[in-house]
Amino acid sequence: MVTSLKKIFGVLSFVCATGILFTGCGGEEAQEDQPQQEQAMRVKAIKVLSTDAPLTLSYSGQVVDRDEVKVQSKVSGNVVEKYVKGGQDVVAGQALFKIDSRQYEAAVLQAQANLAKSMTTLAKERVDLQRDEELWQSQAISEQTLDNQRAAVRAQESEVNAQQALLQKAQDDLADTVVYAPMSGRIGIDDVPVGTYSTAGNTALATIGLVDPVFVQFGVSEQEYLRLAHGAQQAAERGQGEPDWKITLTLADGSSYPYQGHFAEFDRTLGDATGTLTVRTIFQNPQGFLVPGMYTRVEVAGLKINNALLVPERALQQLLGETMVIVAQSDNKSAVRKIQLGEKIGSYYVVKEGLKADDWVIVEGLTNLRDGMPLEVTQVTAKEMGFSFNPSEKVFNVEQNTAK
Repeated sequence: MVTSLKKIFGVLSFVCATGILFTGCGGEEAQEDQPQQEQAMRVKAIKVLSTDAPLTLSYSGQVVDRDEVKVQSKVSGNVVEKYVKGGQDVVAGQALFKIDSRQYEAAVLQAQANLAKSMTTLAKERVDLQRDEELWQSQAISEQTLDNQRAAVRAQESEVNAQQALLQKAQDDLADTVVYAPMSGRIGIDDVPVGTYSTAGNTALATIGLVDPVFVQFGVSEQEYLRLAHGAQQAAERGQGEPDWKITLTLADGSSYPYQGHFAEFDRTLGDATGTLTVRTIFQNPQGFLVPGMYTRVEVAGLKINNALLVPERALQQLLGETMVIVAQSDNKSAVRKIQLGEKIGSYYVVKEGLKADDWVIVEGLTNLRDGMPLEVTQVTAKEMGFSFNPSEKVFNVEQNTAK
């Protein structure tokens, strides 16, 4: 009896175990047949902006002297005195250097003596002429003798004039031994030391440049030059005269220069190597903050792009040299779009191709996001995200996907 019970219990245990095994396998197969539903990604999206966008052009500029001259002496000789120091502000006509004047003082004395001798001879010839005229009146001498004396007087008058010119030159040379500032400005520290031999018209004793106002020079591309030219033409057609340009500077320490500038000069040709046109703007510099050679960031405002499509810089992504954004579609799924960018305007880039005005681009939650994923979209505004048209110091590099 006991043996029969053990057999029955064993059979039941086997059947039960087998049923559990089959049930488990059947459950796994059922789970594999059911598709896993992908969880929606939480993102923030903003609508592509379509508007007339104010365009600010930004350049790396360099401060240059508005006028610069090399100070040279008109006479040769050793520099024996300096009346100024390098870096000093000078005014036109201010004495700068003294050239050894001893030889020029001697030349003046010699010229004075030669002139006195010539004038004495002229006086004698004039006395002789007066006497000959009296003798000719009394028929005591021939007319030829009188004519000869008249010629002698004229010759001696020419000699006196020549000696006067030589004296004047000697006096000018002596005066030129003091070298004066040809213009007002600031003298460079490249001035020569005392003892330097100066060759007339060759040796640069110092450099003087105007420091107020000054030029800020930079290069513009051909396309940007045409934008500026068209802006000026449109202003003229409206009877406005000059366009309402706003030209500002940012200095190397990040501070804004307090004075606005205006266009002063455009070069006549594009550079062969750079393909850019050199432009000079002029800025007041009463405190002397702007020093020639200094680098600044120049921003030119006053242009606009009509009916521009704008996408926030934050939405941009890079892959294999392509610029892309991810769009939130109407079915709440993501879609990757390749785009072509234009100018940067504050927090935005102009989109030349790849988007429409009613598209919504994702600006937050881009990590691990790919094409065709379900989305839980929160629509945001430019104000909420802090986007604006104001120029930013950061420039998005679409080649390297870095902000610098």
